[in-house]
Amino acid sequence: MPLPRVARTPGGHVWGETWRLLLAFLFGLAVWGAVQAQLDYRGAEPAFGKNWLLVDLALGVASTVLLLWRRRWPLAVAVVTAAVSGVSSVSVGASAVALVSLATRRRWRELAVVAVPWTLAGFAHALVYPTEDAAVTLPNVIIGVLSFAVSVAIGWAIGERRAFVASLHDRAITAEREQSMRVVQAQLGERARIAREMHDVLAHRISLVAMHSGALAYRTDLSPAEVRDTAEIVRESANRALTELRAVLGVLRDVPAPEGGAVGGAFGGAVGGAVDGAVDGAVDGAVGRPDALGERLPERPQPTLGDLDTLVAEATSAGALVALERSGDLAEVPDSVSRSAYRIVQECLTNARKHAPGARALVRVDVGPEPDGTQPPATRAVRVTVRNGIPPRDDADPAPPGAGLGLIGLTERAVLGGGELTYGRDRRGDFVVSARLPWAS
Repeated sequence: MPLPRVARTPGGHVWGETWRLLLAFLFGLAVWGAVQAQLDYRGAEPAFGKNWLLVDLALGVASTVLLLWRRRWPLAVAVVTAAVSGVSSVSVGASAVALVSLATRRRWRELAVVAVPWTLAGFAHALVYPTEDAAVTLPNVIIGVLSFAVSVAIGWAIGERRAFVASLHDRAITAEREQSMRVVQAQLGERARIAREMHDVLAHRISLVAMHSGALAYRTDLSPAEVRDTAEIVRESANRALTELRAVLGVLRDVPAPEGGAVGGAFGGAVGGAVDGAVDGAVDGAVGRPDALGERLPERPQPTLGDLDTLVAEATSAGALVALERSGDLAEVPDSVSRSAYRIVQECLTNARKHAPGARALVRVDVGPEPDGTQPPATRAVRVTVRNGIPPRDDADPAPPGAGLGLIGLTERAVLGGGELTYGRDRRGDFVVSARLPWAS
């Protein structure tokens, strides 16, 4: 089977061809010199005369140049060089290199075809250069068989190694592609989760608009001041609902998608489901969600920073060691930012319980203005820092499942809100997650 080619630089390709051709030619020259020395020792000449040694050298050069086409026509080059080596000692090196190159393809039928001219070439060489009393001797047969077997073994081993390297290369590409897909899935999942969380706020705003606009339509006894106040409430609720809806659409507008139609369709379905969930949730929240009996049940509000005490209490009851520190007024944080901050703390405590059981976790939430010169003066931010120790782990213990996709989702959530999130080990060896979520006050 043909092997997948791994990319090589032009410089590496030229040098690889050069040293192989030099090795083949030098090996052939060594054989040519040894044959000439034996002929001089015996006082014999080639069957075609003394000048055949120069023709031998020319054929060797031609066979060496022919190796440049061994990758395009490996079988033809191997057969031709093997046949020429029967009348040219210098071509022996080129014939060996061509056979090794053919053996890297690991096809026994091609090797069987080359074995015929390779064997005949040994007999022909003994006739052209009578260095022995008999043309066919047992040592010559053994040398021919061994040289063929060694060349095939070397080429076969090289082919196996190339196939192994190519498989590793393909696995690395596949793993990188799969990791990229998982990252995109995590980002889309976080965006869909944010969209679903928005429906509570939208439901509340729309219900206020519906209630107060209905009052304006049916209450004819309202004074002008009451009408004005009610209209102001309707206007403010509508503006806030539009702001929240714009935030949802902004989250879902720029959706990353990897290559591939099937995967892209799946991601498109996820995004479509997120949009449908946000819109349906807003409508259901305005009028109530039906239960199994057809009654309307109120939606449970999404947790915010005000629910941190409950979250810490749940983690503590599960055996975790959690300390909570707060500064600033958490009530001034907008609901969307507060929900994101809560989710960050929740995910960090989950990771700490999974990857660092028994380690103490410190959660710090700071609310205040942005540093001067970094943001507009009216911008405030909530800063969340979660720190936990990393207990030593035995190499024999299996690593907990997970690929860091939760942190990728948190990063996506923070970036979509105009903030940032960083995570990693600090100098003390603790694992620290730091997030900054700004908003315009």
